[in-house]
Amino acid sequence: MEEKIKIGIIICHRFHNCAGGKCLRSMRDREGAFSIYQGKEIELVGYTTCDGCPGGNVEYSPAEMKNNGAEVIHFATGMVVGYPPCPSIKYFKSYIEQQFGLKVVIGTHPIPQKYYLMHKKLHTWDDKEYWEEIIQPTMATEQIRLAYD
Repeated sequence: MEEKIKIGIIICHRFHNCAGGKCLRSMRDREGAFSIYQGKEIELVGYTTCDGCPGGNVEYSPAEMKNNGAEVIHFATGMVVGYPPCPSIKYFKSYIEQQFGLKVVIGTHPIPQKYYLMHKKLHTWDDKEYWEEIIQPTMATEQIRLAYD
């Protein structure tokens, strides 16, 4: 039997009341950013918020997740699709990778269609050099995005 890949999830504090349903569903179904685990067993070992801007919990929570066996930290899709998206997402990714030696994946569940359409109208992701790598793991077909509305 293959060893489980242990992951932690950090969500944007704006969504601190979120029960994690879309993240957990996509983790179970291996959709969105969790598609990289197709055919592999994964275990969630931590779930928390960033603690609000400027993300003070990002400094501490990865250590606890790592102590619980986390090998990968996922930033929830809400950090990408919030209005505005997290302005520190690339910095947080770099910090966690450097400080804790953990891989960081941006995204969890597929981008819901309603967010996709609004960000298109707002031209949020027009700077392809900056955004393409960020949104790629959570981009999906329109049919899948609609299923996450």
